[in-house]
Amino acid sequence: MTARRPFLLRLDPATLEALQAWAADDLRSVNGQVEFLLRRSLREAGRLRGASRARSDGAAARPDEAPGNASSPDGPSGTAT
Repeated sequence: MTARRPFLLRLDPATLEALQAWAADDLRSVNGQVEFLLRRSLREAGRLRGASRARSDGAAARPDEAPGNASSPDGPSGTAT
């Protein structure tokens, strides 16, 4: 596993509260949720180094995990609900 670097992030209270609730819903820490969202956004924008559709855990994406797929954990719209 690659080394992690600390990074300070300032958020307004309403954004932090919403992020905390979303992280709790997804059974993640706030830090884990931020990393997940950033990786997903970078991948969708084609800005993440490596495979354009690689999962954050290094495994290849399955066809049923494609954005917009109704069986996707992110739901049919490609955004978490």
